[in-house]
Amino acid sequence: MTAAPPPRTLVLGAGAWGTALAIGAARHGAARVTLWARDAGQARDIQARRENTRYLPGHALPDTLDVAGGDARALTADAGLVIIATPMAALREWLTALAALPVPVAWLCKGFERARAADQPGLLGHEIAAEVAPTLHTGVLSGPSFAQEVARGQPTALVAASAHAGVRDALVAAFHGPTLRVYANDDVAGVEVGGAVKNVLAIATGLCDGLGLGLNARAALITRGLAEITRLGVALGARPETFMGLSGLGDLVLTATGDLSRNRQIGLLLARGQTLAQAVASLGHVAEGVYSAQTVAQRARLLGVDMPITEAVVALLEGRLQPAQAVVELMGRDPKRESA
Repeated sequence: MTAAPPPRTLVLGAGAWGTALAIGAARHGAARVTLWARDAGQARDIQARRENTRYLPGHALPDTLDVAGGDARALTADAGLVIIATPMAALREWLTALAALPVPVAWLCKGFERARAADQPGLLGHEIAAEVAPTLHTGVLSGPSFAQEVARGQPTALVAASAHAGVRDALVAAFHGPTLRVYANDDVAGVEVGGAVKNVLAIATGLCDGLGLGLNARAALITRGLAEITRLGVALGARPETFMGLSGLGDLVLTATGDLSRNRQIGLLLARGQTLAQAVASLGHVAEGVYSAQTVAQRARLLGVDMPITEAVVALLEGRLQPAQAVVELMGRDPKRESA
């Protein structure tokens, strides 16, 4: 009798990050890995070239990595783990479609969902899952990581966060290897807040560096930014210590200072005098901080959480402040205790 093949790790979304993690999982070799592309033509091109020339050029796919298009739900039949590797805007749709799956589902996207009404705050991924897929065992894979470095096999550490031990174990089994280290955490709110707000603060740090304000200013901005993340996270039920880990301090430092960061690049380009539309167009990829800044600020206001850096970024992106004015706004605040 022929043994059944091992369960599949299915990665839904063939952008840079989804492709990089699929490469990492296939290189690790713990299970079969399939990368699914929404565009069937793109899937055929990636499969034929064995390279995602559109989103992750220069990185060959391992022979053990399959690429597919077409009906994604048909591929879940033999999956042991499903990874949603789409922008935040598509997470609700995917969780709704996968709500009845009996296997773990985790997402890679970082941010708050755009608010659907003025009196309804934008939600984090785990809050969306609670609404549309309450019986699904879900989690998030997050942390300081650039797709290009993961694809090259450079050392990277991530956090697998879930309220379910089985989901954490599945993520560790699928992705943990010699160069990709995965650490388990049950503070989902903390991991998600860290991943969402650091994108907004990276825009502020790029602006600071683009204006030539110096390393002292950068250090102060990152440190005060971490305080903002922590305040919002605790208000949403997270543990303070989570923000001193990979998905808090680690992800903030990487995204705020690394030149591969699209959110940092937005700040740099705005400091050079580009409009927001020009800056976004020049990147050619999603910079989540641009789309989530207003939602982060709205959520903080509803909770009574003070987030002055985030508010300054929102005003900058909306054109209510010019780059130099945004800096004056931040540096001109009244003195207060550091812990406040």
